[in-house]
Amino acid sequence: MNLYRLKLTAAALCMGIWMSGCGQAGAAEAAGEAHQTVEADSGKTGEPGGMGGSGASGGQEDMGGSGASGGQEDMGGPGAFGGQESLSGSESSGETDSGGNSLSDTEPWEAVSGEDISLPVIPSDDSLVRVQEYIPDILTDLKYASEDNFTGQRIYDFTEAYLRYGTIEKLKKAQEAVKEYGMLLKIWDAYRPVSAQFKLWDICPDPVYVANPNKGFSSHSRGNTVDITLVREDGAEAEMPTGFDDFSLMADRDYSDCAAEAAENARLLERIMKECGFKPYSGEWWHFSDEDSYPVEEAFEPEKMSGTTRREE
Repeated sequence: MNLYRLKLTAAALCMGIWMSGCGQAGAAEAAGEAHQTVEADSGKTGEPGGMGGSGASGGQEDMGGSGASGGQEDMGGPGAFGGQESLSGSESSGETDSGGNSLSDTEPWEAVSGEDISLPVIPSDDSLVRVQEYIPDILTDLKYASEDNFTGQRIYDFTEAYLRYGTIEKLKKAQEAVKEYGMLLKIWDAYRPVSAQFKLWDICPDPVYVANPNKGFSSHSRGNTVDITLVREDGAEAEMPTGFDDFSLMADRDYSDCAAEAAENARLLERIMKECGFKPYSGEWWHFSDEDSYPVEEAFEPEKMSGTTRREE
């Protein structure tokens, strides 16, 4: 019988040690059940050498009493774990964040900082936005905002270039690519309001040179088309086949009838723009349209001589 009780004692101790890793309350309960089992078998309580008495276990009264475990009253009481009452019932650490809030009362991301970490809003691809807001180093010389165009008249009254945001993202890649050759992009025309297209047609009603707005408008009115050239990083004009709005045969993409340097620069521009997702127009070396199309914008009008915008209802 003593051997049987000794085996039970060893088993109960092992069970208590194992259960302490699974939960303090569960360990105490398991040890209590083992204690009751031994007492029922021996018919004694508190006898030296028994689970309830002092003995080899270091004099502990029971698994919830003081003894070899460092004098803890129960698995959740003070003892070997440094005097904590229980792991689950520990009080707040008392630490506070920079705003004086208790860390125990705030979410982890709130406790780090009270600063606003919201990200900037990215426009949708079809949003018409100012080009230089997203490509600060691109150059702009809108020819139809001056008299320096084939009509000799000012066609619209704003000087900032606008394009669809999705188109601008592609143009930004082209700008970075031409920089590797010591060049920058310069915009001659970008988004063209429908009202401006009608004005062009009134001045020059020839579909060879001007898109008829009564039959679908110009691709410029979609906000995904740009007339563009190359300049050197110091601002000097790069040699190109012709100037803007030149309607001679030299303006096309044949390049065999222009100077070698001009042909080389035009081919460089065409290659980079195509690699960045643009389609070149065969009749004008400066004209490129985004491969992604957008509907004609009939309401948007850039503010006159300003970088802000307004939308007519």
